[in-house]
Amino acid sequence: MRKPYIAGNWKMNLTPTQGAALVKELAAALQGKDVKVMVAPSFVSIPAVLQAAKGSNIIVAAQNVSDKANGAYTGEVSCEQLLDLGIRDVIIGHSERRSYYGEDDEWINKKVLFALSQGMNIVLCIGETLQERQSGKLEEVLSRQVKVALTGVSAADMKRITLAYEPVWAIGTGVTATADDADSAHAFVRGLVESLYGKEVAENLIIQYGGSVKPSNAKELLGRENIDGALVGGASLTADKFLPIVESALE
Repeated sequence: MRKPYIAGNWKMNLTPTQGAALVKELAAALQGKDVKVMVAPSFVSIPAVLQAAKGSNIIVAAQNVSDKANGAYTGEVSCEQLLDLGIRDVIIGHSERRSYYGEDDEWINKKVLFALSQGMNIVLCIGETLQERQSGKLEEVLSRQVKVALTGVSAADMKRITLAYEPVWAIGTGVTATADDADSAHAFVRGLVESLYGKEVAENLIIQYGGSVKPSNAKELLGRENIDGALVGGASLTADKFLPIVESALE
């Protein structure tokens, strides 16, 4: 039985003070709840959010990480720096990193392999654009993204990887893939992972859905067989929107 995993990607929102206040509110409401919850603040907010999350079951993650150990890489953040803070989880391959900052599949694979080598847990994002979906390339795109990103990743290391399917056309637009469309894409990805790693790895793999998840659609999405959680953007910035999504995973 796969345990629901709800993650909040705050993107470039919330100050350290605001983030700490939100996590304290979440922690109080989630006490005793049997669900895996993660928040990913901006790098500058991580220390304050970690302090606020202390004693709770909320995972604090980074939104990105370098594929380099250290050196002259201005603006980058290393695994070693994150681990020293106490961060062991990271989002890699988010569509905004791909589209705005030119991170291609090969680069994402380098990040995945290096982060795994440093003992980190990964939420690996995949997903197609509207043009790719409309032109019938959904499976082609997802196959390429998964196969390249996971090149060199062992079956044992798959225990530390969560996949997040995020159709790019549904991120921040208010448009959401139907529950049937999302579940179908998740089922395809799970089948792809089975072809690469076998049935046991595929059945244990957590696949989140990301793309305008909100309280009004969370229950229907999370009720589908192959949707094991959510990677939430805008709705993760306030407790009154994020908590109902978490509650939907418990129903």
